[in-house]
Amino acid sequence: MVWGIAEALGAAIGAGVVLVAAPAVVAGLGFTAGGIAAGSIAAKMMSAAAIANGGGVAAGSTVAVLQSIGAAGFSLGAEVGLGSLGAAAGALVEKIAS
Repeated sequence: MVWGIAEALGAAIGAGVVLVAAPAVVAGLGFTAGGIAAGSIAAKMMSAAAIANGGGVAAGSTVAVLQSIGAAGFSLGAEVGLGSLGAAAGALVEKIAS
């Protein structure tokens, strides 16, 4: 499949939105770098998971994975991905302008 400039730019923007939105959504639920925010959806999820597991949150559970994502924020891979998308968008804009 051959992509045109509009399709490539749309794909780059879409990938960038996903890379930025995922950590933002996780943080919005209450999974933050400082831990789970009191009174948040994350706190309710953690409470339910702990009750279901006899007092602890199981490693590898949804709550544990989301907390790991929240604690890490942007990973190195996400930062590299955003940098690559920026470079690709700049190249496309230069091509369009010339």
